[in-house]
Amino acid sequence: MTNPLQTLSAEGVAVWLDDISRERLRSGNLQQLITDRSLVGVTSNPTIFDKALKESDAYDDQLRDLARRKVSVDEAVRAITGYDIRWAADILRPTYESTGRIDGRVSLEVDPRLARDTERTVAEARALWWLVDRPNVFIKIPATAEGLPAITRALAEGVNVNVTLIFSLDRYRGVMDAFMAGLEQARENGRDISRIQSVASFFVSRVDAEVDKRLEKIGNDEAAELRGRAAIANARLAYEAYEEAFSTERWKALAAAGATPQRPLWASTGVKDPSYDDTRYVTQLVAPGTVNTMPEATLEAVADHAEITGDTVRGDYDKARADMAAIKALGIDYDDVTATLEDEGVDKFAKSWEGLLARVSEQLDIHG
Repeated sequence: MTNPLQTLSAEGVAVWLDDISRERLRSGNLQQLITDRSLVGVTSNPTIFDKALKESDAYDDQLRDLARRKVSVDEAVRAITGYDIRWAADILRPTYESTGRIDGRVSLEVDPRLARDTERTVAEARALWWLVDRPNVFIKIPATAEGLPAITRALAEGVNVNVTLIFSLDRYRGVMDAFMAGLEQARENGRDISRIQSVASFFVSRVDAEVDKRLEKIGNDEAAELRGRAAIANARLAYEAYEEAFSTERWKALAAAGATPQRPLWASTGVKDPSYDDTRYVTQLVAPGTVNTMPEATLEAVADHAEITGDTVRGDYDKARADMAAIKALGIDYDDVTATLEDEGVDKFAKSWEGLLARVSEQLDIHG
């Protein structure tokens, strides 16, 4: 019997897990999810690694060796995370091969404290690409203004990139431009651009969290009616922008040279408001050529009770525009919302990184 995740995959949505841990890897759980849950990719972040270190003894032997070698905390973090990413990439390698190098991907993030520094971000991306040394890895680079040129340069050097922290439509258009510029430079340098892949992580639930907060302050019936509409409308308009960008003559020239599109990836798809249906950011964003990276709770909710009804994006552009216009008419500034979310996102990622460093430092002391 076909389950909702299989149906979702058949609709052209790649099912990825927003989680990784060495316990999941050594227990065979990741392989089980590939087999039973149509899983074809994995994303990671510092908070995920921090949680994994806190909850498992799977890292003890490596931590003991790192402590004996008296490595720095930063070096230890990269050794630990790099090990898990390589292992996950190897588990997903058959998927990578069977999907023509499209899926079977695992993402590792650059140090988020570098989000406003182009040169250091490029250097970090190169270092992580070398460290992991797997063709089915994505290096995550944030879509800040300073991140855009780093994205272009990394892609030009053949580094696969997962562009993260995208909130606004204008910034997303900038991301797609940076992607194409990177491929154009790679082609000029004689690289095989059919080997270069990228996804663009467009964040979803955080948009509702911020807009809903502002709607609640307004407090009238019209504002209440618009709760929970911004994130899905924003994402649907992002897909419209994707369709526009990848139908241009510029893109057709790259496609003729073997390039494949930078897929939109729906990130932050676990609901933050418990009153909302727990699968809404999956079922309402079904469109071909997309990725949905889900926390495990969302993945299991979709498998259990999601209703996948076909494409829920491309026929709703006008409604999405109307929803965003209605929100704007109440005095909510879209540009301020997305700028706030980007600033908060960069800050949260940096704090998560500091938390991971503190966790590893504590563990090195314990095992030293």
